[in-house]
Amino acid sequence: MRIYFSLLFLAFPILLFSQVNSAKEIDYNTKYNSSDSIKKKKAPEATIDMYQIISLNKDTTYIDTTQSIRKAYGHNYLRKDNFGLLSFTNIGQTYNTLQYGLNGFSPYPGFGFTAKQFNYSKAEEIRYANVATPVSELYFKTTIQRGQSTDVYFTVNTSPRLNFSIAYKGLRSEGRYINQESKTSNFRFTTSYNTKDGRYVVNAHYVGQKIQNEENGGISNVSEFESDDPEFDNRDRLGVYFEDAMSVLKGKRFFVDQTFRINPKKGDNNLYVTEQFNYEDTYFNYTQETVPSSVGGEIVDRYGESFVTSGINDRTSYNKMYNKAGLVYENMTLGAFTFFIDDLHSNYFYNNILYLDSETVPNLLSQAINTIGGQYNYRKGKWNGKFLYSKSITDQNLSNLDASAVYDINDENQISFRYQNMNKLPNNNYNLYQSSYRKYNWSNDFVNEKINSISVNADTKWVSLSVQLNSINDYLHFADISTDAESAAGTQIVAPAQYGKAINYASLKIAKEFVVGKFALDNTLLFQKVDQSDLILNVPEFVTRNTLYFSDYMFSKRLFIQTGFELNYFTSYYSNSYNPLIGEFFVQDKVEIGNFPLVDFFINAKIQRTRFYLKAEHFNSLFSKNNYLSAPDYPYRDFLIRFGIVWNFFN
Repeated sequence: MRIYFSLLFLAFPILLFSQVNSAKEIDYNTKYNSSDSIKKKKAPEATIDMYQIISLNKDTTYIDTTQSIRKAYGHNYLRKDNFGLLSFTNIGQTYNTLQYGLNGFSPYPGFGFTAKQFNYSKAEEIRYANVATPVSELYFKTTIQRGQSTDVYFTVNTSPRLNFSIAYKGLRSEGRYINQESKTSNFRFTTSYNTKDGRYVVNAHYVGQKIQNEENGGISNVSEFESDDPEFDNRDRLGVYFEDAMSVLKGKRFFVDQTFRINPKKGDNNLYVTEQFNYEDTYFNYTQETVPSSVGGEIVDRYGESFVTSGINDRTSYNKMYNKAGLVYENMTLGAFTFFIDDLHSNYFYNNILYLDSETVPNLLSQAINTIGGQYNYRKGKWNGKFLYSKSITDQNLSNLDASAVYDINDENQISFRYQNMNKLPNNNYNLYQSSYRKYNWSNDFVNEKINSISVNADTKWVSLSVQLNSINDYLHFADISTDAESAAGTQIVAPAQYGKAINYASLKIAKEFVVGKFALDNTLLFQKVDQSDLILNVPEFVTRNTLYFSDYMFSKRLFIQTGFELNYFTSYYSNSYNPLIGEFFVQDKVEIGNFPLVDFFINAKIQRTRFYLKAEHFNSLFSKNNYLSAPDYPYRDFLIRFGIVWNFFN
């Protein structure tokens, strides 16, 4: 019910601004002539460059209402192209990662519980707006069984220098398996302001997010799913490990980024003071009313022995306050030189200290990190470059070197380079975790990960190429440490681990579209190779997406339509498995997944600024074997027809 009230509240400005003035209303943009007749002033027309979307790094794009196959790839729960991610059965669940390095790296310690954070908006992902007239966007898409997925966005400039935006993204999807319902909500509010002379600029946002999933722990007997027995076509008949478990990731964030120019007028040499503030309060909660699982009439302790006989309620809390102050010298010929110092205070905690037989697990991991650094930015002609180096002045030994350069050959061709050398602190849940399950308690002191990364990207009108080379030392991961006896009994014990040997990763990604008349074939191919002594960083060697489609205008060019088939495929490999208790994926070497095609049929259409999407997802599952898994014990979704729409309003 709250979702509908929120949608009504957010849609009200849309309805208000989209109304046509009644003839009885007074039009103040009029002028009376000598004969008392009324002449309307011609309203100025807004151009596309007056509708700007601005990132935290001040990169600017424009609101795009066109329809293309690339835009269609982003019509999903994440609202972005999810190539390299394999979704779970229900919408709003987690994703298995097929492409390493897809989410980037940060030297700072994170909260952890990364499997829950695919739809958790980070500060650098929030976009700000500057628009000539009020703009609204409505996104809607059907889900699995009962539910809906929606994203409503509204932005307005009350003056050329002051912008506000408000957005709400909500989801409810019941799913087809026992105990699998997803409920998520993401509220976003942003504001931007700059003085008339551009001397002061500020961007700020508030974000409140909640990701709630019923967790069934996967199906307890995969052979029943793979048997092709019609009895199990009703997925409710497949047994699962948990029928009353649930996980919740909830957080709120206040963020401010501001810049002030010291010299009153901008000239060839300018001096700025910058400041960035970020406060975030987050928690992860896992609940499970019934502790033992019933599998085939037998009792299974899925996560081992528990301190309680019922009512598992594991809660991990986290808050952080981040401040960054900088001084920038800008020379219009040489570029911008920035010197900064930052301060990070974080608390990761539980309610009680835990005393086990042989060790004590503390209830608090508190960190105070200070770093200093410098950054050089250059933008001249066809070149755009950045060089950043930062290092901690406290005891954590954090460091980050990040150098990049972009060369714009012309409007259609661009080449970019990036090198990153990072000494990365572990996420907090590697070093501390408490649970009602006895073997899911630990206190560690892992060393930093060392990451070297080189990437080269070429976006041209002929082909897009991306090469990535990574070298990782002291790689942190979660591992299955179950004994043979525990595995045979259906028990799964997962713990953090650090790999002391080097891991080398290489990938080549190629994207190319072939067009013949009104037909087109869009291809994205990813080749990956990992050099390692043990199976630790596991990815499929080959991932591909191929879309064959037809495009044309109809009804005197009032309707634009695209229809065709999309194929997704990846080779078999030892996929990471998912553990809902800790909200993480973990390394395993017993079950391979992959080597099955996922074929969708789609119809996309556009009328004015309204885009329609109809897709028959994974329709080949109607006649293929049931061998499709997103992770061990977690099937990929079955055949499903879904409908969606994106509707933009410009006043």
